[in-house]
Amino acid sequence: MRVALVVVGTLVLLIGVVFAGQGLGLIPGSFMTGDMKWFWIGGAMVVVGLALGAGGLRSGSPKRV
Repeated sequence: MRVALVVVGTLVLLIGVVFAGQGLGLIPGSFMTGDMKWFWIGGAMVVVGLALGAGGLRSGSPKRV
C-alpha cells in the first residue's frame, strides 16, 4: 500500500505539473494551452499528489522492537 500511494502521488503530481504548464502556455499544442482554468486544476493536482506521496512515505508498518 505504501509504494502504491507514492507511485500514484508521483503520477498525479507529474500530470498536475503538465496541466499547469499548459494552462500557463508554457507547453503548447493542446486545447488547454493558455487557459488559466487548467493552471488551477493542475495546481490542485500538484497539491493532492504531494499529499498522497507524503502520506505514502509517512505510513509505514511500525517497526518491531
